[in-house]
Amino acid sequence: MLLDTSGLYCYLDAGDGRHHGAVSLLESAAVRLTHNDILAELVALCGSRGIDRRVTLDFVSELANDSNVEVVWIGQEDHRAAISLLQARPDKDYSLCDAVSFLLMRQRGVTEALTTDHHFEQEGLVRLL
Repeated sequence: MLLDTSGLYCYLDAGDGRHHGAVSLLESAAVRLTHNDILAELVALCGSRGIDRRVTLDFVSELANDSNVEVVWIGQEDHRAAISLLQARPDKDYSLCDAVSFLLMRQRGVTEALTTDHHFEQEGLVRLL
């Protein structure tokens, strides 16, 4: 499954009502895929919601170094493809990070995302939270 920003936030924040579900899903996942844009977005989200910065950065570092998590580093070609996807869907308010995720999931044949974001469902993918 793709580890999206909102799902990772639920995993990290024990006070979130979806925390236990996120922990269970992440621990049982056979595939754990994310990308550097999600990690950057997670740092910003946690900061805006008052999560201790050290806790957030330690968590992001653990993910990036976890041999059970594949972190894809998004380059110029993927970035441009994501912008093209956004331009092709002017009726949607997807973020650039979302668009990168959708493309990556399609490239890897992943259909499920650890996310609360309804945009994944709009793209025909499975939102697990």
